[in-house]
Amino acid sequence: MASRIRMVDISEKPITVRTATASAIVKMSSQTAQMIAEGKVPKGDVFASAQIAAFFAIKRTPDLLPLCHPIPISDAEVKFDLQTKQGLIRIEVTVKCAAQTGAEMEALTGAAIAALTVYDMCKGIEPSITIEQIQLENKSGGKSGEWKRS
Repeated sequence: MASRIRMVDISEKPITVRTATASAIVKMSSQTAQMIAEGKVPKGDVFASAQIAAFFAIKRTPDLLPLCHPIPISDAEVKFDLQTKQGLIRIEVTVKCAAQTGAEMEALTGAAIAALTVYDMCKGIEPSITIEQIQLENKSGGKSGEWKRS
């Protein structure tokens, strides 16, 4: 019986510079957001922890997703937009590589793990925090060229 899954053959694809940006939203109370802003979360620096976790996740994506090819990461950036009054953190992760396949999964994994790390850092304060809208924002490079969420 033939396998039902397979890794896509990318051996004939040209190496091109590829970039992908993904985002995630973490929602919480304004009080918890204020504690993050003031550095008063008992576990420590939420953004530093989430940023490091995102970098680890970006580099380990093929170990987590069984059909994802390893790619040489040439650059990665993790940004946080804390909106204290709204109780919201928008996380944005951009990954760049020169490879035969894109960096979408690395960017998405980085955003998801950064969001989970925010939750882990703050769950003792507010277990009802939610993670929403993990999504690809844009990508460029390769055969399909540019794509941007409208």
